[in-house]
Amino acid sequence: MEKYKKVLVTGGRGFVGGRLQKIRPDWIYMSSQDCDIMDAKALREYLDIIKPDAVVHLAAHVGGIKESSENQSVFYYRNSMINLNLIHQCYEAGIKRVLSCLSTCCFPDVADNYPMTEKDFMKGEPTETNYGYGVAKRALYVQSKWYSKEYGVCYNCFTPSNIYGPQNDSTLQRGHLISSMIKKFKAAKNGEEVEFWSDGTPLRQHLYVDDLAYLIPEMLEKHTTDLPLVVAPPENLSIKQIVDTFCSIYDKNVRYKFNNKLTGQHRKDASSEELLKIIPDFKFTTLKQGLKKTLEWVNINEKD
Repeated sequence: MEKYKKVLVTGGRGFVGGRLQKIRPDWIYMSSQDCDIMDAKALREYLDIIKPDAVVHLAAHVGGIKESSENQSVFYYRNSMINLNLIHQCYEAGIKRVLSCLSTCCFPDVADNYPMTEKDFMKGEPTETNYGYGVAKRALYVQSKWYSKEYGVCYNCFTPSNIYGPQNDSTLQRGHLISSMIKKFKAAKNGEEVEFWSDGTPLRQHLYVDDLAYLIPEMLEKHTTDLPLVVAPPENLSIKQIVDTFCSIYDKNVRYKFNNKLTGQHRKDASSEELLKIIPDFKFTTLKQGLKKTLEWVNINEKD
């Protein structure tokens, strides 16, 4: 029997929220058109009207590595205000359960051991290219942890790796590696060459969006600790390997190169061991499987 009958999802019309809605259409999906989370008064009034039993907090100001690295102040400010208001106004409204989304960008730029675990979350500063975003998300974790300890609520977080996959509308997410990769290859003509950021060596875990959408209701019910629970598949591939995997399933003669710019964090892989203790039968979608599903969606939903 489910603990929470009336669940509100912030960022409800975003990438993850849109896919989650296909799994839990009975939940309430809030977007910026419904309420500006950065406006504390408006948010409190909205919460008082909806009166949810629990909140899944997905709303964030996000972007690719270039946008994030060049707008650190904006990413820090907007995400800080979103998170501070959301947690505090939920507490003020008497909401006992909040599950919030973090990011592996929060993890330290360099760790002593890999894959990292939840214990490494605050050990060292985030990477420079995502510093503002990473620090703001860390603050969300700290706020959730201490509100839970001091006020007797259950506010905690999960930490997904890079997310990709089909969307909730006809436009691929902007700025991120896999969506940019698909757009570039589709736009290129046979024999052309496309360019990617970095030198191809950074290692990344990519999480298929429908895996996360499935896991969120499970975590809402079963994740009860203050761990920033990692949600990341075991595959940790270089950007070059990721592009090569896509090329192996894409029927077009397109070459690629790396521009050796904005290489970013070399690796930030983290282990989902703690997640699999509470959801032991879950199997992550492999990158090749996920890319095939995403490309099928793109071919149906997006025009050349």
